[in-house]
Amino acid sequence: MSVPTCDVAILGAGIVGAACARALACEGLRVIVLDGNPIGSGATAAGMGHITVMDDSEPQFALTRYSQQLWNDVSDQLPADVEYVQTGTLWIAADEDEMATVRRKHAFYQERGVDTEILDAKAVAEVEPNLRTGLAGGLRVSDESVIYPPCAARWLLEQAQLDRATISLGTQVFPMADRTIQFGDGSSLSCGSVIHATGAWASRLFPSLPIRPRKGHLVITDRYPGWVRHQIVELGYLKSAHGSDRESVAFNLQPRKTGQLLLGSSRQFDVDHKDVEPRMLKRMIARGLEYMPRLARLSAIRAWTGFRAATPDSLPLIGPAEIRGHLLATGHEGLGITTSLGTAELIVSHLTGKSSAISIEPYLPARFQGGTDG
Repeated sequence: MSVPTCDVAILGAGIVGAACARALACEGLRVIVLDGNPIGSGATAAGMGHITVMDDSEPQFALTRYSQQLWNDVSDQLPADVEYVQTGTLWIAADEDEMATVRRKHAFYQERGVDTEILDAKAVAEVEPNLRTGLAGGLRVSDESVIYPPCAARWLLEQAQLDRATISLGTQVFPMADRTIQFGDGSSLSCGSVIHATGAWASRLFPSLPIRPRKGHLVITDRYPGWVRHQIVELGYLKSAHGSDRESVAFNLQPRKTGQLLLGSSRQFDVDHKDVEPRMLKRMIARGLEYMPRLARLSAIRAWTGFRAATPDSLPLIGPAEIRGHLLATGHEGLGITTSLGTAELIVSHLTGKSSAISIEPYLPARFQGGTDG
């Protein structure tokens, strides 16, 4: 049995693969998306859905800002179940040392056209009255939002299908070096390019890649409309999210359109199971209670985990892999939801020669592989 050829086979139906499918199909390419699991059931389901701009480095800022603007552009097209809400982000400072970070972040963002506001202790208490007293202040980034990632991935794939992309789920596939996809039933597919949007599992075919799976826990509460107004993040999250410690927790709380609250976050290296670990949940919740003691009054209804693909420099791998015709779109760690649309545009630029708003250079896998075959 033979399968018709296609221009691009995308491995992975998470939000990055879905965004690539939409963008490439819109360009008229024949696209097929392959995944052995349901849409958005991997790292996408383990993401909070925070659309945010980050400032750890200029390349990180460029990709997150570009992607955030792309999300803003499509926000009025998103169906209700994507649960898009422009919450803004409140970075909270526990002490004067962290207020220095607030001022640095504010200056960085202002220089690059991102609207931010420094809040003192009184202002923080006014905008988020359930936070504990005694915080030093915070930084409000107004033009940021949240979405429900699995439904966003589904919508992106539906858009791709409108441009005749094919979606194949529950399929066992084996990518080959000659740009052939072998299926478990013995059939095969020949394609012009293969895009690996498989998160940490991309390293199975490319073992030289410095990708490490990083496990994270999330907890969601019952419905408490209006209890929190912003995505609230402690400034200590920056060290936790991009540090090399084997385990870390940080306070990160998100209001959902449903009225529920999503609590994060934990990060663990060198863990190979998806089990919810009471020990880590206890640490994560205790951290949340340090900033918001009244959380203890709320009811949690579910906890779950997932793995995010982390790289040593906290930047994704986007572009040609070491095998000719294979491209990577992975390594986004906790920013894959935000950067999915920007990643897709960079992949389009590489494959079609179409200009992109930002350069792909900082994200090329060659920075770790010592060169690729294109």
